[in-house]
Amino acid sequence: MDHAKTDEQRKHWMAVLARAKAPEVEAHLPGSLPPHTRLRGPEVGLAMVRGRAGGTGAAFNLGEMTVTRCTVRDEAGRVGHAVIAGRDPQQAELAAALDAALQDPTRQDGLLQAVIAPLHAAQQAARAVTAGKAAATRVQFFTLATMRS
Repeated sequence: MDHAKTDEQRKHWMAVLARAKAPEVEAHLPGSLPPHTRLRGPEVGLAMVRGRAGGTGAAFNLGEMTVTRCTVRDEAGRVGHAVIAGRDPQQAELAAALDAALQDPTRQDGLLQAVIAPLHAAQQAARAVTAGKAAATRVQFFTLATMRS
């Protein structure tokens, strides 16, 4: 088993699940998830957000944000974790349960195609729309400087 590839896949699906809202995830589920037991949470807390001056400078504490975390174990003993921004216990538990289910080799491909791929595509499309709106307000200072001549 290639652990590096597995880790990268898990990072990808967890990033997608962390950004998706519970109703969006549920809309793509091809049925119910296997039963699971809560090991921790869902519980709401705070996490310190760090930033860097100019993106590369010295790190500093930007502030705190609300997060919800949850850890579950499915019947096969696979443990799923989730930490999501905001206060949505349902989203955190659903993401943790999906994390555990996605670790099952027999379910992984189906869940990746049915849930993760469409959510990722929707998130990419929303990001493109936002980038397009931001690009429309971009000012080309070089162009303005040459227009004065």
